[in-house]
Amino acid sequence: MNKNSILGFVIIGVILIAFSWYNSKILDEQGPIQNSIDSTTISASSTDETISKDTLLASGEVKEESAISVSPYKDSLLIKASNEQESYVTLENEKISIVFSNVGAQPHKAIIKGFTTHDKQELVLLRENSGNLSLSIFAGQDIHTDKFAFELKESGDTSLVYRLYLDSDSFIQYRYTLPADSYLLSLDVTFMGMKSLVPRNVTSADLSWRLDIPRLEKGYDNEKNYSTILYKFPNVNSVEDLGLRKDNSDEEIRTKVEWIAFQQQFFSAIIVAENSFSNARMSYAFLPEGDSDNTLMRCESYMQLPYSEGDEVSIPLSLYFGPNHFKTLKSYDKGFEKIVPLGGWLIGWINRYVIITVFDFLSKFIGNYGLIILILTILIKLVISPLTFKSYISSAKMRVLKPEIDKISAKYPKTEDAMKKQQETMALYSKTGVSMFGGCLPMLLQFPILFAMFRFFPSSFELRQEGFLWAKDLSTYDSILDFGFTIPLFGDHLSLFALLMALSTFFYSRMNIDQMNSGPQMAGMKYMQLYFMPLFLLFLGNNFSSGLSYYYLLSNLLTMVQTWAIRKFFVDEEKIYAKLKEKAAQPKKKSKFQERLDSAYKAQQQQLKKR
Repeated sequence: MNKNSILGFVIIGVILIAFSWYNSKILDEQGPIQNSIDSTTISASSTDETISKDTLLASGEVKEESAISVSPYKDSLLIKASNEQESYVTLENEKISIVFSNVGAQPHKAIIKGFTTHDKQELVLLRENSGNLSLSIFAGQDIHTDKFAFELKESGDTSLVYRLYLDSDSFIQYRYTLPADSYLLSLDVTFMGMKSLVPRNVTSADLSWRLDIPRLEKGYDNEKNYSTILYKFPNVNSVEDLGLRKDNSDEEIRTKVEWIAFQQQFFSAIIVAENSFSNARMSYAFLPEGDSDNTLMRCESYMQLPYSEGDEVSIPLSLYFGPNHFKTLKSYDKGFEKIVPLGGWLIGWINRYVIITVFDFLSKFIGNYGLIILILTILIKLVISPLTFKSYISSAKMRVLKPEIDKISAKYPKTEDAMKKQQETMALYSKTGVSMFGGCLPMLLQFPILFAMFRFFPSSFELRQEGFLWAKDLSTYDSILDFGFTIPLFGDHLSLFALLMALSTFFYSRMNIDQMNSGPQMAGMKYMQLYFMPLFLLFLGNNFSSGLSYYYLLSNLLTMVQTWAIRKFFVDEEKIYAKLKEKAAQPKKKSKFQERLDSAYKAQQQQLKKR
């Protein structure tokens, strides 16, 4: 590279550096001036915008940002109803007080009069903000009634009328009527002037009902075990349920349903469609025992109601908020009484037509339910005493024949002689007129009554909060000792009635242990009856109704007295043995069973000879 080229590059570099320095200096001098100009421009722009906005607001052309949001509803009446404040009005009679909210025109709170919770608080079956009843229908737009405040058109001592206007000529009307001395609230839903709004292809309206059932009783497990959702099909006497003793359950019914009940152990909320629901979907879920809101279970149901085209469409409904008292439920003639868990067809029949009848009769003259249970137990024992006596006599016959049976067993010790041993044993029974099942059948006939009592006491509304001796409430467990901790399968307390029941079972077993046959096979049975059964009953009864434990205690004590009396005054085993021998000496035709047994034995012997 020559000198001229080098000199040219140097000159160009100097010029570039000088230009950059000069340009930076000019920008530094103009920066404050430009910032001032920009601020003035922005301020002026903001002022112009404010003036423009205020001018437009004044002319009604632009709304504030909070009012700009577009309402999902077409008519101004619906827009207004969706923004109204909530207000309340009350209907009440001698039995119930129901507070209604204008939002959704629905029950907001239901107080059952004359009853309290286990801790003596006001019994509120429907608590504030713990339920929702909403009707949904498509009328050119989706209408969900719980989104709107209805207008209260009429308010009287026994009735209320709410209306929701969809436009000036169309409205949905709810008419509530609460008769005197009744737990049943009627609800007449009317769609007026909606023929032009509801499309012809809409044939149903949706109804959703949610309710959080509160804790009302002392024992969580017992209350939970007798709470569920039940429903009834039209023209069917029985009811169905979603199951007991489950943490949660759900079911979908695709056929008509007459009513649905959210059932707590002693109180229920029931919704009835006079013309039946088209279908229903139901579910419940129990909350933990320590729930902060003291809620027992959440119940939900979604139903469809048939909707017919017309200027005026009526759908009659009813709501029941009240006790699970058998006669009260039955008085409404809707099958409500079937929700009381009294057992299947046989057990339920005994409870409905025998036990409840006697129980109600005694309660007219006796105010102490502990004494009523005592008298009821005595009456039951007297009724079944012929069966008890027959069972004991049959057992005594088996005992006096035991030496004869032992001789037959010694005569045929070999396994291949088992048929012959059985043949001679049956011949002995036949000659003496003793039945192998004579002692079992009378006992089996008593089981339905025992099971009926097992179902009756925990579900008997009459025993609720009725005290006796140390038990403050015969419908739940009694406690003489609270542990402060929980023993699995047993609980956190000790029930004295359950303990006494277990002890009476032990002593009754000791009383009869010498009456059982001896032998290696019976040793295990004796152990089970003497020790395991009382312990099992103690664990089982510790959390059950104290009225039930009290009944079984009385039953054991009366059975012990009955057994002692039969042995002392009515049974002489020597006389029984003499009569059996006398009868065995008389000629008797073989029974068909004995003839078949003889034929089988002969066939066996022939096969053995051939071998």
